[in-house]
Amino acid sequence: MKKIYIKTWGCQMNEYDSSIISNLLLNQKKYFLVNKPEDANILILNTCSIREKAKEKLFHQLGRWKKLKEKNSKIIIAVGGCVATQEGEEIYKRANYIDIIFGTQTIHRLPNMIEKVKKEKKFLIDISFPTKEKFDALLKPRHSKISSYISIIEGCNKFCSFCIVPYTRGIEVSRKCDDILFEIISLANKGIKEIHLLGQNVNAYRGKTAYGGICSFSELIELISEIDEIKRIRFTTSHPVEFTDEIINVYKKVPKLVNFLHLPIQSGSNRILNLMKRGHSVLDYKQIINKLLLIRPNMQISSDFIVGFPGETELDFHKTMELIEEINFDMSFSFIYSPRPGTPASIMSDKNVSLQEKKNRLYLLQKKIRKQAFNWTKKMMNSIQLVLVEGVSKKNITELYGKTENNRIAYFQGISTMIGKFVKVKITHTFIHSVRGIFVDYVN
Repeated sequence: MKKIYIKTWGCQMNEYDSSIISNLLLNQKKYFLVNKPEDANILILNTCSIREKAKEKLFHQLGRWKKLKEKNSKIIIAVGGCVATQEGEEIYKRANYIDIIFGTQTIHRLPNMIEKVKKEKKFLIDISFPTKEKFDALLKPRHSKISSYISIIEGCNKFCSFCIVPYTRGIEVSRKCDDILFEIISLANKGIKEIHLLGQNVNAYRGKTAYGGICSFSELIELISEIDEIKRIRFTTSHPVEFTDEIINVYKKVPKLVNFLHLPIQSGSNRILNLMKRGHSVLDYKQIINKLLLIRPNMQISSDFIVGFPGETELDFHKTMELIEEINFDMSFSFIYSPRPGTPASIMSDKNVSLQEKKNRLYLLQKKIRKQAFNWTKKMMNSIQLVLVEGVSKKNITELYGKTENNRIAYFQGISTMIGKFVKVKITHTFIHSVRGIFVDYVN
């Protein structure tokens, strides 16, 4: 038996890719997963290049695994993901004890690469971009009984000046519409109630249909909504430039589309947005939000923010803080800017603001977002929420947990037969990102 350990860093797409890798290997019966690297003879690291010092983090991890390989020379070490695609053979030059480097679009080739390494005892690398081949070859990822991620588009054509994604994930490639629908119908027949559509630029989706036409993102959502068993639809991550009126109008037509939207803006300053090459203004962004709120007044918005981008002044940061208050963002992913090698922003001067000042700005931004998030949660007090029950609480086996429409984890006392069902829960306690309540009734 080949014992596999998979370590995953990064975004939901990386988590999705790791589930694909797991499924590909587990469907070959000679493989099974273990929870500790010490118990494995195949170590797989799925990397992310978004965070700061991604390369250093990679080599620190490989150094720990090197010690395991020194004890057992038969261990196979495979490195994949965005850092692997970005750095390629340079990783092997620095860590020549690894066996495989695979790319974001070659995860489906990993089982064959492992078998080849076992036979030939040679280092292998494949960081090419056969995205359509990947879509066609994938066995579907394992999923919970309730909710499932579905990858519908990979890559990005926006080339924001700070972002490495177009270089590590490639240009936008959409899956065929019918393939997505067949997969969702299959999942629905297995009890899935919620679908979460994934893509680096998910609302840029343009997939081919069986009749040679093109299905837009808004059309895809409408088609998914017609599958009776699917009760909720979410998507991540969208881009303001692609957030068309057609997509906005879908919120009128599709009640299954949740009242929660993650729409990254990165900065509240037009000057900084221009330097970032985002392709939209603050006004463009606010117009999207205002149109959505006319349709869904209770819509909650989360976003991404980069603090300390090269050239950011105190005034630029102040404009970001003003926008956060005006939109009343619910949640955010926010980071201090760090350069990514090969991106246009990496050669921009970044000396006008000290690291300490950047940390101060990030603290102020995150403090404000946390306060607003808590205010949003407090509004749920004494309300009746529809909760999709996902399982038993890890902290209290007498409690169940599930997710509300606005992305809060809800805890309540219940019985195991509720798992996988929608229930009504009256909220009795509120926290920043979670709530506690009491069971009221089932939802038909």
